[in-house]
Amino acid sequence: MKNKPLAFQIWAVISGILLTISIVLIILFSNTLRDFFTNEIYKNIENEQQVLTEYPLNRDGSPKSTPENRSVQHILIPSDELDQMAQFFPHAFIEKIQSFVKKQKSATKRYSEEVNGQHIFFVIKKVSSGNTQYILLSYAPDSYRDDLSFTLFKQLIFILGTVILLSWIPSIWLARYLSRPIVAFEKHVKRIAQEDWDDPVIVDRQDEIGKLGHTIEEMRKKLIQKDETERTLLQNISHDLKTPVMVIRGYTQSIKDGIFPKGDLEQTVEVIEGEAEKLEKKIKDLLYLTKLDYLSKQHPAHSSFLLSNTMLEVVDRIRWSKNELQWNVDLDDEAALEGDPEQWSKLFENVLENQLRYAKSKIDIQMKQEEDQIRIIIRNDGPPIEEHMLSNLYEPFSKGKKGEFGIGLSIVKRILSMHQASISIENDDLGVRYTIMVPKKRL
Repeated sequence: MKNKPLAFQIWAVISGILLTISIVLIILFSNTLRDFFTNEIYKNIENEQQVLTEYPLNRDGSPKSTPENRSVQHILIPSDELDQMAQFFPHAFIEKIQSFVKKQKSATKRYSEEVNGQHIFFVIKKVSSGNTQYILLSYAPDSYRDDLSFTLFKQLIFILGTVILLSWIPSIWLARYLSRPIVAFEKHVKRIAQEDWDDPVIVDRQDEIGKLGHTIEEMRKKLIQKDETERTLLQNISHDLKTPVMVIRGYTQSIKDGIFPKGDLEQTVEVIEGEAEKLEKKIKDLLYLTKLDYLSKQHPAHSSFLLSNTMLEVVDRIRWSKNELQWNVDLDDEAALEGDPEQWSKLFENVLENQLRYAKSKIDIQMKQEEDQIRIIIRNDGPPIEEHMLSNLYEPFSKGKKGEFGIGLSIVKRILSMHQASISIENDDLGVRYTIMVPKKRL
């Protein structure tokens, strides 16, 4: 049914509900209705008996019967002459009547029996006139109850059938009401799939359909933002990779022409080698950022390691690139973490390279364990970062204070996000401070 039009589905659901309710009601109330009609038959019999007994009774001793075209038949007969009812009933039934009369203590009592293959309801009423005791036997066939039940069920089925058929009209209206915004969303999504996302999705409702529309609009905005980010990223990559390539090609051509821009061949080759190293690092960073994008969608196995040891290894590896700097390292030797040691090594390497680039005379590193987290503070005494640049430091290829582009802090931010950690960079009285907060237990 899910492949049928929405109007048909809604009509089928409404009809199914109505049909189910009808069947349940018929099952639940069938016995109740039969009991109700049975009781009504008895009441009708008793009411007619009451009317009959208000008039003087026939005293000639012969049984009297009402016309057969009435729904309730009455037989009035002296109590000691019940055998005279043989003209109306079979002998076996008359014997039962005699037994009922003898056992009946009350003036009126209800009975039901099978007579000649037909079920009848009857009431035996003891009445007296003068010194004579009479029996008023009033009865109605079961067909009367069946006729009432059949008539009611026939009307009920007719009403339900009419309601089910007429439910098609509100079903169509409801389907159009519900499907109109869905069809509009479908058109928007198709256009978005074709990268035509200039027109916003306008929604003026707060129900589930409205929430769907808001979600599509949010997706559209994020796709636009992602597209702009990718375009900017490609432009920055092209610019960032083009510079060292141009230097390498220019210096190589100069060497071919016998010209040494740096005075001699050795110094010129050193420049080429330095630019090649920069180019290699940028390419490695790009590949690593792509790798992190992939890993962020996976569930890699993490191991427990000492974060302090990872920091010391990175410090020992890069501190000699600037021997003139003073390093103040204060680490908690027991600072352990569940995570990827290789990623944290890359993170510390990128952060410390930034410190090396801007520090004037010293770099301070502190690592302390707190109740449920590890706090890492890395500070250099370099120039402060301009306020307008602080919010863009983590964007790929954001321009640094020296006009340089890079993705080092983007990698840092991505790794921290994968470990549910955070970083803040701010200026203080001593220079620039990096604060990294790492939860000991990941959620």
